[in-house]
Amino acid sequence: MASTPAAVLATPLLAEATTSRPVLEEGLAREATEQAPRPLSLPGRAEALLLDAPDASPNDLAVQRWGVVAPEGADGDALLEAIRPLMAYRGDQQPAPVTVYRVPRDMSAEAAMNWQTTVHQDPDVPELERPRYLLLLGDARQVSLAFQQVLAHGAFVGRLHVGRDDGTAHPEGYASYADKVVRCEKRSDAPPSPRVLLYTAHDGTNATRQGHAALIQPCLQRMRAQWPRTRPGATFTELPHDGGVDGLLQRAGEARSGVMLSVAHGLGRPPEGWSSPQEQRRLQGAMSLGPGQTLTAERARSEPFLPGGMWFNVSCFGAATPAESVFHPWLTLLARTGAYQSPAKEVLQHLPGRGEPPFLAALPQALLANPRGPLAVVGHADLTWTLGLLDANDPQTARPDRILSALETLANGSRAGVALDALLRFYRAINERVLQQYQARESAQAGGKKDPTHPTKLGLLWMLRNDLRGYLLLGDPAARMTAG
Repeated sequence: MASTPAAVLATPLLAEATTSRPVLEEGLAREATEQAPRPLSLPGRAEALLLDAPDASPNDLAVQRWGVVAPEGADGDALLEAIRPLMAYRGDQQPAPVTVYRVPRDMSAEAAMNWQTTVHQDPDVPELERPRYLLLLGDARQVSLAFQQVLAHGAFVGRLHVGRDDGTAHPEGYASYADKVVRCEKRSDAPPSPRVLLYTAHDGTNATRQGHAALIQPCLQRMRAQWPRTRPGATFTELPHDGGVDGLLQRAGEARSGVMLSVAHGLGRPPEGWSSPQEQRRLQGAMSLGPGQTLTAERARSEPFLPGGMWFNVSCFGAATPAESVFHPWLTLLARTGAYQSPAKEVLQHLPGRGEPPFLAALPQALLANPRGPLAVVGHADLTWTLGLLDANDPQTARPDRILSALETLANGSRAGVALDALLRFYRAINERVLQQYQARESAQAGGKKDPTHPTKLGLLWMLRNDLRGYLLLGDPAARMTAG
């Protein structure tokens, strides 16, 4: 495992819009996480893996099946019609028609769990007839983010939404994506030789330096040491950070059927605040490469970018912005008392306010609708912290294997949903440890005994748990890279 710099800080990969100034450049001391509140746990072990047919190949669509979840009403009808060619194609790959589910808006985690147990895992439906691949259609309210996060532990889940500036659906974008997936998969069934691109936005900030040291460099080291033996046909390249957006677009546009891992700041609010909700939806979560250099949805709509490939984007709000950040209670507590008031307040102003609706980032929407864009994007639906790249037991040590496991799964030819689950298994293990630690602390307090937990280690576990929990898959979970 690679070592990290001596200073272990919690630093978000977040930059202000318009100025590109990094938010919380100096970071928070790791000890600040000692004040983290116990995370909410869902009843019924909802975050334990519940996949059916565990003895079957996860990539075998004929066995695992594929289904669609659409919002109720006329909006859902239009989205289903837009992806009809993809549904027909997936139906031909399995021995049964595609199952279509309809769900209400704004489902809570509890409602999603009830749906999972009573509808998706209905005991009256034979296990072999339940689709393990689920493509969700609609924005973050039509099919809630909580629904996606709950279902991701009982199925391979992805989401497709292409919206206009006002957030309403753009059916033509859905149709463009459906056509792209079918076209790419029909072009060749042969798995490609893995091609991996690694990119860091070297903008001179602490966050990107830490991200490069804890993720990109260790990934390159492991690839050089292991891939010539385990993946002899693979290629891996670290892209230079030169030429800004133009240089990145040129290199990513030439990478057909490749997978890219990137570390960069995602855009947060500008110093003066957003001028309108439309501006926020257009820009929040866009990829900052440094002052004056931002990869936005506008640039990504038409220019080639990883055609037929996949993108793993490590940045704040790169996939979505939730209605409430899981970090909000912790930062609010820090902002009220103690030595961390000022930095906590700085980050808090970039988080959603009470009553603000969740939304999906415009950049991945544009890329998925782009006929020369990727088939899937994995990104974050909250703040992304550099502490999430470290080892829970030894924070001086990097743990690139969590994200690298997803990249290697894609490079092996697996489907995008299987790759995301390779990452989520680390989340499930850490989540169990966190809840056990809090339970041990509470039991000791109730019995008048000494706290058996180590505050800073528990705080780091809490940070890791919440960081990993935020990753979402945008695109068809059954998509896989094909020969370019």
